[in-house]
Amino acid sequence: MVLGRGTPDEGITPTLHFLTLEKAFAPSKVVDRISARLCLAGIWLLYDHLEECHRIAQELDTKDAAYWHAIMHRREGDFSNSKYWWRRVGNHATFPHLCGEAKKLTEKSKASEVTAFLLKQSRWDPFSFVDLCEACVKGRATAENLCRQIQQKEWRLLFDYCHQKAIGGVPFSSY
Repeated sequence: MVLGRGTPDEGITPTLHFLTLEKAFAPSKVVDRISARLCLAGIWLLYDHLEECHRIAQELDTKDAAYWHAIMHRREGDFSNSKYWWRRVGNHATFPHLCGEAKKLTEKSKASEVTAFLLKQSRWDPFSFVDLCEACVKGRATAENLCRQIQQKEWRLLFDYCHQKAIGGVPFSSY
């Protein structure tokens, strides 16, 4: 998953257009359609279809939708708009897990001056991460690989969280 817009995978487009919630979650039953739709937004984002992700997230007014929205705007390079959506997210249940994962990844990558904050933070700070991603995208920092790894963990945590809510499970029960 690139930090920027990426190139939409057109090979998956027909499959995603015809993917219904029932097919996507079979054999499980969908009990939370909003969370299920957000999983679809996440899948569109995974394949670099930012506009489709945006369309779904924009239609829904939840903290989880704001989270997908914030990631999408960060990916498209609209960093100030991403921060707007992070303010709408506030604190999120995934943040403690993401903070821990970011620390592990940073330790493995040998933190630099620009990534040291990831080791020191006691709570996930999405605003600082947006700033780091922006610095990498604009060539002011050389931590792109680390940011991509953290972004992938972020995607997975949020997707799993929404998936569990969609099927009536307990998010993070297996963490």
